[in-house]
Amino acid sequence: MITRYPAVAGSFYPNNPGQLRKQIEQLLADAQRPTPVPKALIAPHAGYIYSGPIAATAYNTLIPLSDKTTRVVLLGPSPYCIARHCHTGL
Repeated sequence: MITRYPAVAGSFYPNNPGQLRKQIEQLLADAQRPTPVPKALIAPHAGYIYSGPIAATAYNTLIPLSDKTTRVVLLGPSPYCIARHCHTGL
């Protein structure tokens, strides 16, 4: 498995893995679990200080599906790539 280097660790989320885990666990614990369970999910992708509670609420809706989910399709552009015009090759 290839893991991408965390380019913004320490800026948009904690650089320390233990602190990061604790922050994510707290965000999920504080989030509501809306119903019904969605068939698709759109969640924000920003620094946790900006969108953490909203993202946690979105992901909490998936908990009832955790033992049934066999495939996840993630679509999302890289903000760095867009800023650098990667899609045009410039």
